[in-house]
Amino acid sequence: MKKLLRVTTQDVSLDVLIKGQLRYMNEHGFNVVGVAEDTGRLNSVAIREGIRVINIPMHRDISIIADICSLYKLIRLFHHEQPYIVHANTPKASLLSMFAAWIVRVPVRIYTVTGLRFETATGNFRRILKLMEMITCKCATDVIPEGNGVARTLVSEHITLKPLAKIHNGNINGIDLRYFDRTQDVMARTVGIRKDDVTTFVFIGRMVRDKGINELIDAFCQLNDKYPNTRMLLVGNLEENLDPISPRTKTLIDSNPSIEHVGYQNDVRPWLASSDVLVLPSYREGFPNVILQAGAMGLPVIVSDVNGADEVVISGYNGIIIPRKNTDALYSAMAEMVSKPDLRHTMSSNSRQVIAEKFNQEDIWNAILERYNSYSV
Repeated sequence: MKKLLRVTTQDVSLDVLIKGQLRYMNEHGFNVVGVAEDTGRLNSVAIREGIRVINIPMHRDISIIADICSLYKLIRLFHHEQPYIVHANTPKASLLSMFAAWIVRVPVRIYTVTGLRFETATGNFRRILKLMEMITCKCATDVIPEGNGVARTLVSEHITLKPLAKIHNGNINGIDLRYFDRTQDVMARTVGIRKDDVTTFVFIGRMVRDKGINELIDAFCQLNDKYPNTRMLLVGNLEENLDPISPRTKTLIDSNPSIEHVGYQNDVRPWLASSDVLVLPSYREGFPNVILQAGAMGLPVIVSDVNGADEVVISGYNGIIIPRKNTDALYSAMAEMVSKPDLRHTMSSNSRQVIAEKFNQEDIWNAILERYNSYSV
């Protein structure tokens, strides 16, 4: 049985981004081992997925000494485990594991590119991030862009000359349509969250600047002044160290009673089912999972023109695509959702159909399995 090591920077990515996929591969001919920094979830991943897991400390930010230590541990691990495939995603884990796997000469080294941090960086920091991507791609035997947008950026920025082809219709894990559905249990848990007399917008993700939170709060405050029967739910942790939102935005969130920040939620379904529209005004994405989740739950989405957006959203059919960093465009799209409820309801009815046709989870898992099986010994 071929050994497959799936590597992410922290265990939350194994837990959330590729939930279920590790068990599926483990049951279809591969000896799967999960590798990540243990922040408290690694053991639960092992139990749920039925796999062995290994804790390798890794840091999301650049830290030369810590990164060298992580690289050394990965080299030792790969020497010991002798995997046939090392498959990585998330930036730091991908750089370190592809380099380590290249040193050890692991036969198949797969880098799935889910997002490109350099897109929103400037100056020397941008050049460093681009160099990191180039090294990662150079060490990989196979570079898989999560979507067409990522592939275009890799080519236009001269990151790699390797062939680039997304798997299936893109996205790293697809959507479990049985899980993301308005079941009786999910709807029962909306009691106390849902308000039927208002139009509720929801944001789900990390509360950082490059998720467009500053523009989102500015746009919503304008909207709320004109349409008082509106509400904004913010689902996600406020990160104050890496790329924080502005102090002004933080003050607006704390002072506006129509804005509810509920923090990180293990299960976002009740929050989606309690909302009318998802808003994701990010500056950059690889292939935003949350718009798949929202679509499966029957929500139209307002999303910026980031990578992956036009592969999920047909503007005017199941959502609205707006320019990045544009508060006026964001306000206009949100106002349209409030002032045209019939249009919003039509988009809502179209949303789940689009996701079911293109991003069913089992279809994506089968396509990934076929890719694994295509590599010759």
